[in-house]
Amino acid sequence: MLVVEDDPFVRSALIRHLTDTGHAVRSVGTALEALREVAQVGCDLVILDLGLPDLDGSEALKMIRGLTDVPVIICTARDDEAEIVRLLNDGADDYLVKPFSGEHLSARMAAVLRRLGSAAAPVSQVLQVGGLAIDPQRREAVLDGRPLDLTRREFDLLAFLARRPGVVVPRKEILAEVWQQTYGGDQTIDVHLSWLRRKLGETASNPRYLHTVRGVGVRLEAVDGPGPGERRA
Repeated sequence: MLVVEDDPFVRSALIRHLTDTGHAVRSVGTALEALREVAQVGCDLVILDLGLPDLDGSEALKMIRGLTDVPVIICTARDDEAEIVRLLNDGADDYLVKPFSGEHLSARMAAVLRRLGSAAAPVSQVLQVGGLAIDPQRREAVLDGRPLDLTRREFDLLAFLARRPGVVVPRKEILAEVWQQTYGGDQTIDVHLSWLRRKLGETASNPRYLHTVRGVGVRLEAVDGPGPGERRA
């Protein structure tokens, strides 16, 4: 599921609900990022806000429709009936007016997916990075055939990074998406990375999967050693 929402608090709440109900979730805060995700990565369903900072969501909807037939549910505070009708005619599959409950959103998503012939229940999608396999729905992680004993937050952090393998994820984004916080928390991230490294059998100076790019963020990738700018003792 792709969540397109610029409000960090609303985005975090949507991510938390969708993740808790077994969906793999990616999120962006601008229309340009949404178009890039849809074109380059793909998704099963888009949850689209209208009040985006770079482009109105109605224009983003038209651009998405020019790329793909992926189902799109509009989630916005705008409740003008004429606009709702226009957006549905422009290709939106459903329209939800904020505020709404997570259960209401799940029911609308299931109905949209049923209409399109997709399974209403989320399909388990295993994320594979080298010898590391992560099942977000079952909340299971396996390294080289050996189950990993992870805490809830360790699993959330690892799964979040695994959805973007090879990409340096900024610490601010990690904090917002995994901890639902918009500031602070660098020490918290460092502590959980340290615990994860121990369970993955690696260290910050000799990483196998978790690579820290100094001053930028963290990259999950199975490589022999750190790349340029990455931390070594």
